[in-house]
Amino acid sequence: MAELITVARPYAEAVFRLAKETGRLGQWSQTLAALATVARNETATAVVADPKYSTTQLQQLLVGLLGGNVGPEVENFIAVVLENRRFTALPDVADLFESLKAAEEGEVKAEIASAFPLNDAQIAQLKALLADELKRKVETEVTVDPDLIGGVTVTVGDLVIDASVRGKLTALATSLKS
Repeated sequence: MAELITVARPYAEAVFRLAKETGRLGQWSQTLAALATVARNETATAVVADPKYSTTQLQQLLVGLLGGNVGPEVENFIAVVLENRRFTALPDVADLFESLKAAEEGEVKAEIASAFPLNDAQIAQLKALLADELKRKVETEVTVDPDLIGGVTVTVGDLVIDASVRGKLTALATSLKS
């Protein structure tokens, strides 16, 4: 997975620069999301990998799946992705693009894993604490992970805050072994 992200990063950054320069961040966001959905489909992946289809045919197919009314930049992007055999990296391109877009807009996405379901007030409190600490608007995605035993873990990009019982027990076990 890390390899696909490494491959996807230059594409996402290039598309982001183009979208920002042309003032079309929202349109590119929708286009990349649609392409990522297609790239996650096993049938689509098999068709793209089939050597009997030319890059031009595949490009026309993908443009058709997008509704056919796309600009030359989107057509060129699809052609480059297909020529360089990076179709399977499209979901990562879309994710990285969304991260760049959120950063540009002063937003950050936080993934919160909790040992037990959190109510709206608890989520709002965590959001407020994170927003204050990170000085950005925070969007959250909350999941329940009973393996944490208690507490929460918060992941924001590369930052991981582990306030779980499992994390504390792991740290204690590591310190006892040293």
